[in-house]
Amino acid sequence: MTIAGSDPGGGAGIQADLKTFAAYKIFGKSVIASITVQNTSGVKSAFHLPVEIVEQQLCAVLEDGKPLAVKTGMLGNEGIVECVARQLKRGRIKNLVVDPVIRSSNGKTLLSAKGVQAMKENLLPLALVVTPNLQEAEILSGVRIKTSGDRLKAARAILKTGAASVLIKGGHLKGKPQDFFYDGKKSVILESERLTSEDLHGTGCVLAAAIAAGLADGKSLDSALADAKEFIGRAIAGGVRSGEGQGSVEPLASLYQDRERLDLYQRVSQAVDVLKREKIGRLIPEVQSNLGVGLEGARTHQDVIGFSGRIIKHGDDIVTLSAPQFGGSKHVANIVLTAMRYDPAMRAVMNIRYTPELLEICQRLKFKTGTFNRADEPKKVRQKEGSSLEWGTDYAIRQCGFVPDIVYDVGGMGKEEMIRVLAEDVETLVAKVLKIHRLFK
Repeated sequence: MTIAGSDPGGGAGIQADLKTFAAYKIFGKSVIASITVQNTSGVKSAFHLPVEIVEQQLCAVLEDGKPLAVKTGMLGNEGIVECVARQLKRGRIKNLVVDPVIRSSNGKTLLSAKGVQAMKENLLPLALVVTPNLQEAEILSGVRIKTSGDRLKAARAILKTGAASVLIKGGHLKGKPQDFFYDGKKSVILESERLTSEDLHGTGCVLAAAIAAGLADGKSLDSALADAKEFIGRAIAGGVRSGEGQGSVEPLASLYQDRERLDLYQRVSQAVDVLKREKIGRLIPEVQSNLGVGLEGARTHQDVIGFSGRIIKHGDDIVTLSAPQFGGSKHVANIVLTAMRYDPAMRAVMNIRYTPELLEICQRLKFKTGTFNRADEPKKVRQKEGSSLEWGTDYAIRQCGFVPDIVYDVGGMGKEEMIRVLAEDVETLVAKVLKIHRLFK
């Protein structure tokens, strides 16, 4: 169950919490404490519901069955905080995640000063974990946080309220985002890569809701925290822009990506069937070929589908030894991920033979070409397994100033010369390869 404010923009609050529960396959119930007036440009105002209305909602849900976990967000004022604490204590809720929403990102007060005090005295003592951001941690603890040591001081002060543990979110820190967990015995740093320079709306709500969903699913707190950290990463990577202001995280991004994975698997399978029917064996190099396509927003090898057994020449025919799979080829994934760093729309690649005639055909088709010389490859790149193609693709793109249709090289010591065909999607990729094939006599 979530007890929070309503965000008509859909990026945070009740709306984001329920989407998060759904993504975890957890049925979510909700109690609305406040109705905000906001959009992607920020909170304009808020109307806190009468305490008796909040209490009636809460009692109705609790008398119908005890939730496996509860997450609180924006509560507005001391009356609502005290009401929520009283009912949750009466209901003996154990898995309580408190997201102490105090101010909006644009500086609007969302919890009164008396509400903060009521939270410290009544709600935090019931919490299994409290999830403040840096500013909220300073307000709850009275500790100015400037160093990593200050986070521990602030966490200790917050635990003195009676909370079982605290997770101080570090998304606003410079460098890699670091969340700091402390339960009075152990401290843990949860670190991740910074996925965007933009401060997306709803990250705090979604993270806390994900922790609650993990607890409702029977996970330990440590496991729920780790899963929630990974979940919020996917929600940030799949963030959306739905208005003229701030972008929002997308809690359902992982579900959308699962659907995209299935769709891409089917499309790549069909594309290879087309290439088999067209008998493109003469285009396959001695080291054989591969085809890779990245998911939208692909970041790792596991986000790129390819063939672990490669695409093999058999006379004029081609054969595959395995079905396409995500993470199937690190080599093509390196090319795809490198291209996507420069142009996220260029997500597909296939390598074919290099001959002067094939290169001339590509130019005749008015394909934009880029190249690199393996002799220019830095020594440290040569010594690192699998990094040559990443370096070569990067070099060719930088020389062009854009992602070309073709990246080729004429080989080197123990390296076969090669043409790589790049495209926006697998269908366009196959169309380009077939144009080359039909002109290659």
